[in-house]
Amino acid sequence: MAGAAREANPEMMARFAADYPVGPHDKPQSMCPAFGSLRVGLRMRRVATVLSGSACCVYGLSFVSHFYGARRSVGYVPFNSETLVTGKLFEDIRDAVHEMADPDRYDAIVVTNLCVPTASGVPLKLLPSEINGVRIVGIDVPGFGIPTHAEAKDVLAGAMLKYARAEIEAGPVQAPVSGRSDRPTVALLGEMFPADPMMIGAMLAPLGLAAGPVVPCREWRELYAALDCDVAAAIHPFYTAAVREFQQAGRRIVGSAPVGHDGTATWLAAIGAAYGVSADKIAAAQNAFLPAIRGALAATPIKGRITLSGYEGSELLVARLLIESGADVPYVGTACARSPWSDLDRQWLEDRGVAVKFRASLEDDCAAMEGFEPDLAVGTTPVVQKAKALGIPALYFTNLISARPLMGPAGAGSLAQVVNAAIANRDRMTKMRGFFEGVGAGDTAGIWEGSPNLRPDFRAAHQKKLDKLAKAAKAEEMI
Repeated sequence: MAGAAREANPEMMARFAADYPVGPHDKPQSMCPAFGSLRVGLRMRRVATVLSGSACCVYGLSFVSHFYGARRSVGYVPFNSETLVTGKLFEDIRDAVHEMADPDRYDAIVVTNLCVPTASGVPLKLLPSEINGVRIVGIDVPGFGIPTHAEAKDVLAGAMLKYARAEIEAGPVQAPVSGRSDRPTVALLGEMFPADPMMIGAMLAPLGLAAGPVVPCREWRELYAALDCDVAAAIHPFYTAAVREFQQAGRRIVGSAPVGHDGTATWLAAIGAAYGVSADKIAAAQNAFLPAIRGALAATPIKGRITLSGYEGSELLVARLLIESGADVPYVGTACARSPWSDLDRQWLEDRGVAVKFRASLEDDCAAMEGFEPDLAVGTTPVVQKAKALGIPALYFTNLISARPLMGPAGAGSLAQVVNAAIANRDRMTKMRGFFEGVGAGDTAGIWEGSPNLRPDFRAAHQKKLDKLAKAAKAEEMI
């Protein structure tokens, strides 16, 4: 499908390759990437979402979106082989958006091509850009072009910023509901815990600055306010398409985030420098918050070895906070790609002996966990599952770590309680492993009535076939 997509739309696939470089692995190992863009659209007010893809894919995406509390319908344009090949699918999509384009209900309609329509070259760019005053935003989010669902958020955020930037260039646009700030503002890139933007705003106040909208935004007019900021903070560094739109609008980009003592000091200095704030004001802002952060870190220490991995894009920030809290973090893996905006965090971690792996695979994360034998493994669902099978305490990154504040004084002590409680469960995990030893593993995996029929002779014969095929493949490689 990737080859077909390159033939149908080489420019788009080249852009994906540049924005979301792959390697060492080139296939997503998390959920379908389109969930990221779907979630962004579903969280926006007065924005409808329509999917075009295989029915099983749309079912799965709809299910997981409602599992995460979408509370609204997901549109679907079905197809079959005939409508796909003849181009009728595009006509069906066009008819659907015309039918849905009600300005009393929607500011925008997002149409998303999944893998099959993208590979077949369904041309969403031929859709009208506006119908009855409703914006039409068409994007392609194929699993073979977008490696993670985190980066799919950037696909839609970038497409919306591009549309909004064109509207701004064409003439006056709506102000945000809350009005424009009387101070210069900083746009924040990346989905964060709701308290974090407020904490960032408090830290910016001594600089004479304010926190702007968080991108991805919650409503369309916030896109205008985000582009009105002279500086965008790449809190999550993988928003490549969004960064490009800010840069084309003449805005400056600042990487990293106000996480922990060192991160907050460096970030406040970088934001102040980007806005030309005096050194005295920067020092005053640092002095107002750094002692509180240092105190919170000292009051809530974390003792133990922790391996950390995930696919949210904030893994390096969390690792910094854990290390400043006293934890030994030998390995950090992130499914996202390396970015100029993550270099400060990467360098800080590597200076402290941390192995940082970008585009980390499940195998990388599991190997690190088994090799370092941590007191706690923080990771994705399969990593947590593997850790618990080994009797290692584990926490799911997305639900248990991302659901806490990370920025400034509020973030400094936020992880200690849950992390220390999990580490303290080591003896409990050992007892549970001993109790269930041998159950549900190997030949006893699954549900049985009685004992399974073991046939080692069949297994040996099948292994011989596999060995023979492997030797043949090796011989062909040598030729």
